[in-house]
Amino acid sequence: MKLKVNNTFIECLPADSEKDNFRRQVHEACFSYVRPKEPKSPSLIHFSEELVSELGLQDLVENKAYFTDLFSGKKVLENTQPYAMCYGGHQFGHWAGQLGDGRATNLFQLETKKGNWAFQLKGAGETPYSRTADGLAVLRSSIREYLCSEAMHHLGVPTTRALSLVLSGDDVLRDVMYNGNADYEPGAIVCRVSPSFLRFGSFEIFSSRGDKETLKKLTDYTISEHYPEIKSTGKQKYLDFFKAVMYNTLELVTHWQRVGFVHGVLNTDNMSVLGLTIDYGPYGWLEGYEYDWTPNTTDKENKRYRFGNQPNIVLWNLFKLANGIYPLIEEVEGLQEILELYQREFEKASLDMMRSKLGLFTNLETDDALVLELEELLLSKEIDMTIFFRLLSNFNEYDEDLVFSILKKSIYKSSDLEIEEYINDFKSWFSKYYDRLQKEKTDFQSRKTSMNSVNPKYVLRNY
Repeated sequence: MKLKVNNTFIECLPADSEKDNFRRQVHEACFSYVRPKEPKSPSLIHFSEELVSELGLQDLVENKAYFTDLFSGKKVLENTQPYAMCYGGHQFGHWAGQLGDGRATNLFQLETKKGNWAFQLKGAGETPYSRTADGLAVLRSSIREYLCSEAMHHLGVPTTRALSLVLSGDDVLRDVMYNGNADYEPGAIVCRVSPSFLRFGSFEIFSSRGDKETLKKLTDYTISEHYPEIKSTGKQKYLDFFKAVMYNTLELVTHWQRVGFVHGVLNTDNMSVLGLTIDYGPYGWLEGYEYDWTPNTTDKENKRYRFGNQPNIVLWNLFKLANGIYPLIEEVEGLQEILELYQREFEKASLDMMRSKLGLFTNLETDDALVLELEELLLSKEIDMTIFFRLLSNFNEYDEDLVFSILKKSIYKSSDLEIEEYINDFKSWFSKYYDRLQKEKTDFQSRKTSMNSVNPKYVLRNY
């Protein structure tokens, strides 16, 4: 198969002048050339037939051996130059300086049926940005990323995608329980694909170093390549860019809250400039409806990246991105207005999202109170968020047996007596919800179909 390579990123942006692969600070460059580590004996575990079809790569997978070698890093596509991207980031609220692709190697960009997409290997070995790490990945974390990115896509959440999962044949040393008892595990490599892997930190690194020239080149490239609808010039162009990123990011976090997804590590280097979910580390979905829940064990004390705080952290990260592109604008007012717009728009988007989960198609002033009362009930009881909202689509009349059935199947306490107690707490809300449904013109089946399209039946469970 003749692949149409279109490496705009490395052709349009400055490269690291140093060609050797050793840890270092990289200045005035958006990337460093680096070859993936050749795996010992790669074997293909799985590939996404659907994504292959969407991208028009069916001919490529007919030769499984070549496909495996290419997307494990054993072979490099002719006339391409793999590279690792340079970026910085704020981690847990503190500037961490240069970070970069420490265990990701970008293979190439291809012209596909869905446009120009970048192909990246995660776990393909050391890069200049690896710091003290080995640049490798193990099977368990690779499976988590492979499954989650495709699950998120099918739940309607903007995300990077996963093309393939390959065993490297190498053993990788990891301390699974973080208790000093390291052991070897099977190594693996995921091929991730996306229109871009640019992050908020990609812009922050250059402004932090006073490198306005590279910052401008990167921002102009990003606008031209990924936001071609922006036609303004001068400072307004960069304000329009920031507003577009804001709206995409707002849409992203609203989807996270809709399905109960918690990213776990919302550092600015893990925030896509295209509004995509990127970097699946310690992620998870809510089971009980808990604002304070986080899947990140290292964040258990402060819970900075807890479920209920994600919209606020996104705003904080947008503020840091605003600082990152400020040298191109040098005026605070326009950036501040966009940040304030995010706050107003999120409140509206969040209420609209909850209306969709409840099957409400019209907007009434009382909806806010109805949603707030339900959230308070869910927070006070051990109720599974995913199961509760999915079963709620069955509610069409005020019937205590139906309410009992919904709660019994979604609550973590099992005795009928406890369920009866919860029904008493929920009676008032279900009565109000029933009355509210009567003000809708949509028939029951249409409402049920709509609710089931936004309320997942299944999400990945940590256990």
